[in-house]
Amino acid sequence: MVESKGWDWNNVPENEKNVWTEPAIESYYLLDRWKKKGYKDFLDLGCGMGRHSIQFAKAGFNVRCFDIEEEAVKATTDWAGREGLTVEGKIGDMLNLPYPDGSFDTIFSRNVINHTDTQGVIKAISEIYRVLKKSGECYFSLASKATHGFKNTDWPLIDPNTKICMREGPEYGVPHYFADYDGIYDLAKDFKVEMIYHVENYYEQFGHGHSSFHYHVLISK
Repeated sequence: MVESKGWDWNNVPENEKNVWTEPAIESYYLLDRWKKKGYKDFLDLGCGMGRHSIQFAKAGFNVRCFDIEEEAVKATTDWAGREGLTVEGKIGDMLNLPYPDGSFDTIFSRNVINHTDTQGVIKAISEIYRVLKKSGECYFSLASKATHGFKNTDWPLIDPNTKICMREGPEYGVPHYFADYDGIYDLAKDFKVEMIYHVENYYEQFGHGHSSFHYHVLISK
């Protein structure tokens, strides 16, 4: 497995920083779904700047945030403190989560577990299985093989599913695992797959557009 590597948050362009404080659209559906199911214990796996930790803490969940980057965990817990919320933060590697078996009803991990190679994603999924409660649910997203990054011949290929990002910015040098449907079902073989959807995000930049594709996956134990 490659060495785990997080985002360089100091390298996020100023005009993009607000994106990382606004919850992603999928989180609103999941918050409503998980409240209706009576779930309480929530892990924000790869918390970034804390947008989903704060969202779920405000909704009454018992939130723990986790990230490989100290800056991310500090930003999240500091934000929680300013809001008068309790969010417990831990720094570490997603391949060895520092939580007991069966700790969480819900795990939210958007654009996180694909930041490793194939063996790393397999290990991360096994750790999610371990810390998830029976009948708990996990949402995660993965970059798709349909996206431009996988087709970019300038990015080194380190296994059949993984390339190293060579785009300048916070993800420079970070490995990216790219998925397809068969790969997702292999990863989720010990879970029940609740839903998978394949989403195209279209961006206009520098006078032209490009698309990025991701799989969004909901699984239950």
